[in-house]
Formats: sequence, structure tokens, C-alpha cells
Amino acid sequence: MNSPAALPGSLDALKSANGGFYNAAVAKTFFESYGQRNQIAAGTVLFEENEKSNKQGLFAKPLNKALTTPINQDLFAKRNIHRMYFLADGAVELNAGGKLLETVWPGDVFGEMAVISEIPDLEIASARSATAIAKSDCVAYSLDGPETQAGLAKTPEFALMLMSVMFERLRFLAARLAARTAADDHRSLKSEPVFESAMLASLQEKLERATTARFAEGAKIMKEGAPGTAMYIVLEGRVAIAIGRRIVEKLSIGGVFGEMALVDQSPRTATAVARTDCTLLAINRESLMSLVKSDPAIGMAMMRAVAQRVRYMNSLFN
Repeated sequence: MNSPAALPGSLDALKSANGGFYNAAVAKTFFESYGQRNQIAAGTVLFEENEKSNKQGLFAKPLNKALTTPINQDLFAKRNIHRMYFLADGAVELNAGGKLLETVWPGDVFGEMAVISEIPDLEIASARSATAIAKSDCVAYSLDGPETQAGLAKTPEFALMLMSVMFERLRFLAARLAARTAADDHRSLKSEPVFESAMLASLQEKLERATTARFAEGAKIMKEGAPGTAMYIVLEGRVAIAIGRRIVEKLSIGGVFGEMALVDQSPRTATAVARTDCTLLAINRESLMSLVKSDPAIGMAMMRAVAQRVRYMNSLFN
């Protein structure tokens, strides 16, 4: 099935404008190799908004935790395990809050955020951010969390491709946010660190081409719309991330930013400003690619951070 022309201002139009790092043929091979094939009838609801997986329960936990955890009655309801999909044929609509978000066409990946949010800590159940409904008979390949982990252990660089998929959603949300006027009641998020201290030390040892950069309080580290040649990890201090005049993230030690432009070789989506004197680890594209290929844990940590960012950006429109 061929997709129709994308509507201006839609996520489909944004996908057409931004080629990104994503390659549909490579994605199909990954899903075929590590997942399962699904025949989906028109009208099938693949997953529902706010739906949680119930695999993270009594029997999925170590015995000492299981004995001290109250029994969740959801465990005895329908077994639901999050899966993400590569659409090979047909069309699927994603809706949230009763509104159409996007139409998924052959070659697209969808449903990835819930799965990625549960990797690698499978005790934490995540909720779906949208409802997916097959608009025609479809063929798809799907992966759950353990299947995704197994695939990434053998092909760790695919983490960058999954991040690229989520980057398109971030760009769409950023465009919507930039179009809004600043509101008095706007919220901002202090992000959780992507890398803990032990992993930060390991990164500094592994990265031969990384550079330590220092910025004074108030200095502009990167500018929205500018080309991106590096991503940054906060080693000391704090950094604010803004889209237009709106602060959308506040990062401290272990926080990561600038990876979107680096992976996809696209213009910066946001501006970063030093909130205090800060020290950053600047990483170029070649070093990032080598790092992710050599250590699956790094790619998984970055994927979860991007998924968290998408969820937060979505919350700004609720």
C-alpha cells in the first residue's frame, strides 16, 4: 500500500522532510530476525492509550521482592505484554485523547516507547501514550522487551535507529511547542540522569575523541536551528534546554543533550544554556557510533532517555 501525500504540519510531513538515520530495510531485517510475524485484521486494536503491561508482577521478580510485594489483581487479568511493531503492509492509525496523531504506513516503526521504557529494568511497567488501530488488513513484525534486548545485544547499533524513530516524534512535538506562546503556568522538567557516575567514568576512559568543554553561567552552548557537530554529557553543573522561549528540560550531572542533531545530522531542535558554570563531555558522531556498537548498555540508556523525553513533551499538551 502506498501512502498518500502528507498533510502540511503533520508528523507524516515531518517524516518526509527529515530523512534521519532510519532505514526501513534495516529495520525490517531486525524485526524479522528477532521478532514474530503478525497478520492483523482491519479494525483490530493493537494497543490502547494508558494500557500497562502486567508482566512486571509477582512471578517476574526475585523471590525476596516477590514476598514483600502486595499482590496486584491485574496479574490475574488478561496477560498483556508490550510489543513494538514494524509495519510491512497496510495502514495503522495512532490516536491520543480522541484525536488522530498520525497514520503509520509500510516501513514505519510504532509502539516503541512502551517497550523501550521497560528496558532493561523490566520491573517497571510503562503505559501506552496512544491507541493503535489497524485501518486495513495488515502485516507487521513485532518485538517485546526481551526480544528487543536479545537483538540489541547482537546488533547494538540498531539502538541509534530506534532513537531516530523517536526523534521524529520529538521534532513534531517541538514544532507544536514552538508555535505556542509562552504561558505563565508552563511546566519544566528536571530530567533524571542518563548515565550514573560509574558509567560516566567508563565513558571518559573509552572515548578517545571526546573533548571536555567548560562554559560559564549564562553561556549559550548550542542554538536552535544551528548545525550539530557534537552531543554533550553533563559532568559538572546544570544546563537548561529551551524551545523558543520555553524551558523544557533542566539537566544536571549525567544528563545528555544534543544527540538528535548528531545521530540524524539535522539542525538543532533546541537551545542549551549553562544555568551554572559547567563542565561537559563533548562527543562527535564517529565516537558515538563506535561507542554504541561496542557497548549495548550505552545505547539502551540513551534510548530510555529519549523515550522519557517524548513522554514529557507529550504531557505539555495535556
